[in-house]
Amino acid sequence: MRKSIIFLGYGCIFLGLSGCALMPWRAHGTEKDKPRAVYSGPKARVAIADFEVKAAKATGEVGLGVREMLVTAFLDSNRFSVMERHASAAPADLVIAGSVSEFEPHASGGRSGLGGGGGSGSGILGGLLGSSINKAHIALDVRIVDTLTSEVLAATRIQGQASDVSLNIKGGFFGGGLGAGLSAYSKTPMEKAIRICISEAVRYMSQNIPAAYYKY
Repeated sequence: MRKSIIFLGYGCIFLGLSGCALMPWRAHGTEKDKPRAVYSGPKARVAIADFEVKAAKATGEVGLGVREMLVTAFLDSNRFSVMERHASAAPADLVIAGSVSEFEPHASGGRSGLGGGGGSGSGILGGLLGSSINKAHIALDVRIVDTLTSEVLAATRIQGQASDVSLNIKGGFFGGGLGAGLSAYSKTPMEKAIRICISEAVRYMSQNIPAAYYKY
């Protein structure tokens, strides 16, 4: 009887490990896992303002890095012509403005182990995995502003969150460079959180800029 219980216990642990390996990571409230169709229509002409930094754990360099990554992501989407506000003769119809409102490289964490400590990976399964749970979080407050009328067309808060557990499960996520001032977070949960946030920002802009602005 005792042997049967022990065998059953190991079977449950094995199923738990299998579940962890197969469970995909998803950002809440997004469709980021769906492939985007290649866009080849007219573009909107935008400028991206410097991002104000309001988060206590972020520096001005973080704001510069976020802006740099947004410029690249906007261009890669093929939906926008990005104009430098002080260097271009062609005026932008829209300004993307915003701030880094939350920045937590280690939002929660600890060393998980047998019998306790360290968040969601604690207990028997956490002890077997020997995992260190490290969740990172970033939030951007963004606004779409008409440069002619100064009207705010849309505004929202966009968030990105990731953990090193999801990084271990999904290899090969990282590609390309981080923006200036963000290199310290390379290949960490914070990098993934930033990239998720940038991707969702571009998605939000694409869906909320009125069609009349796509004319170039």
